[in-house]
Amino acid sequence: MVEDMIKLAKEAASRAYAPYSGFKVGAVLVAKSGNIYTGCNVENSSYGLTICAERTALFKAISEGDREFEHLIIYNDSEKVFYPCGACRQTLVEFSPEMKITIVNNDEMVEKKLSELLPEHFKI
Repeated sequence: MVEDMIKLAKEAASRAYAPYSGFKVGAVLVAKSGNIYTGCNVENSSYGLTICAERTALFKAISEGDREFEHLIIYNDSEKVFYPCGACRQTLVEFSPEMKITIVNNDEMVEKKLSELLPEHFKI
């Protein structure tokens, strides 16, 4: 199943809109319901308006009614493993702190739990 999800993440990355950085990212979010959501990064000339692939997938899932997640697969076409940014980590941990995260690039695959990436997250 992971190989299929990586393929979907690569396809999502190919749809990214990244004219400023050239850094294309794709994400696949697997909900506990079994639903699958993809996302890509979408840049804007006003960088603060840019959205990451991870949050694109998450917001699609939330808008469709899913609130619990099992796995997030992130792909970027680079030589380095890039972890989710702080904003993505905090947004994701709101819903599933123990979610499995798989990060893939051209040469490596890293797996962690979200709680490992953001151990002392903000919560009320």
